[in-house]
Parts: sequence; structure tokens; C-alpha cells
Amino acid sequence: MSGTLAEILTAAAEGRFPPPNGCVTVVGQPVARDAGVVAFTAHSVVFTDEEPAWVREQLARAAADPLATAMNPGFLCALMARTGRAMDTIDLVTVAGALPGEPALRLRELADPEHPRVARALKHRDDVRVWAADGGVLVLGRGLAGRWETAVEVDEEARGRGLGQALARAARHLVPGPVVWSQQAPGNARSVRAFQAAGYRPVGSEALLTAH
Repeated sequence: MSGTLAEILTAAAEGRFPPPNGCVTVVGQPVARDAGVVAFTAHSVVFTDEEPAWVREQLARAAADPLATAMNPGFLCALMARTGRAMDTIDLVTVAGALPGEPALRLRELADPEHPRVARALKHRDDVRVWAADGGVLVLGRGLAGRWETAVEVDEEARGRGLGQALARAARHLVPGPVVWSQQAPGNARSVRAFQAAGYRPVGSEALLTAH
């Protein structure tokens, strides 16, 4: 398989996935900020500026299930040590098509760059915009390989009312591109359910390594 990470992700969003042949593709980092692994069904993509030969040597040393080698903790630890980077977790990656018109949810945009949620988003994304609803926040920006990504946050006292699903669906109306991506920690079942109920479909998993 060939192509940049951006091209691979664009194809996946359209339902065209890498061949499920148990292979690992190694490509360069899209920007200096982002390195890591995206795993699809029986095919993983490692994106790093390290030498491909070094990457494949570490994959061989991991001695894991061939279908999961690139997400093996041994390989990820080696990649972090080599690059001086850290990671939070392995996320479920989901995507949904844009929707026409305005969102049904009443939102107000937060333009203050000093707002904690805005400042936090700017560490991981470009062209960030943030909206607030009663009891929640929606973030939209360009993340990995320039893709449009969203994240939502619901206040504890506002949970259980469908606000997370409404915010996730609102992002589909606000995104300026054809699709919007989002990541959820697999253990956060509440978030996973909210995004899938809002029309986001799983496409793979992702380990994103960030510089200290």
C-alpha cells in the first residue's frame, strides 16, 4: 500500500480501507507534532520520521500477534523511547459525514484564546473553534494529517440527558469539510455510545504520540 497518511485517512473515511493482509505500512509524519499508529482491520499504519528499517526491526522484536504488532505495548514503548514522546491511550477512531443546515442545539461560540478548553485544544489541533451549550462544550479543529476532528465535554450534572449525542451531532452541521472525525477511549462506553448514536461509525484505532 502506498500514499501519505492524509490519503490513507481520506480513503478510510470513504470506506476504502487498506488490504486486510496483516501488513504494517510505514509512512512519514504529516507534521512534526504528530507521530504514532493507526490500526485498521488486519492492517496498521505507523507514521513516524524514524527510519523504516528501525521501525520494522522493532516490530519484529515485539513478537506479538501479527495482526496487532503495531499496537503492542512493547513496540509502542520502543517508539516512545526512540522519539522522546508520550501517549495517553489507544483510542477508538470514528468518522461521520457532514450534515446540512444549522444544528438543532443552541450554541454560543467561545472566542477567548485564554479559555481553558480553547487553550487545551490548541495543543493538539489547528484552526480551533469552540462552542458552549448549557452543560457542555464542543470543540472543532484540524488534527491528525489535517483532518477535521471534534471532541465534546459534558458537565457531570448535565449527563444522562442526551447532551453528548446532541453535541456530537451538532459537530456534523458545523464542520466545514465533508466529514468529521472523533476519538473515544474504548473504556468510556458513555462517549462511545453517544457518538455512535449521533451517526459516527468506527473505522479503526489510534495511538497518538505527542512531544513532551
